[in-house]
Amino acid sequence: MSTTAAPEAVKVPAEVEKSIVKFLAQHGGSGTAVLQYIGKQGVRITLVGADGILGDRVVGDMAIAKALVERVDGLAETDEWSRELGSIVTPAATHWAKMAGWVARQTKFPKARNADAFAGA
Repeated sequence: MSTTAAPEAVKVPAEVEKSIVKFLAQHGGSGTAVLQYIGKQGVRITLVGADGILGDRVVGDMAIAKALVERVDGLAETDEWSRELGSIVTPAATHWAKMAGWVARQTKFPKARNADAFAGA
């Protein structure tokens, strides 16, 4: 008789799994997941599709992130950004606007508060 308890099953959010499967299907059928702990928020799963397009999802903890990688066919895991992985990344044209948020839609910006200090530069 064993005294060790069986490991508890990790509950993987179905909507996150579906979105990752859809992402991979749209971007070459396979990809790499970079798992990055981001504090209380959990773990960021940065996806790099076979075509180099980026995507990401956030889950509650590392156990969920690793379970997702195991469950999704065609998804490999890495702990860090290697030179090879970084070299295939090709952000979509809309990626920069999404990352900039509200700033991307601005046409006029306020004058810098320190503009007078550098007027002659």
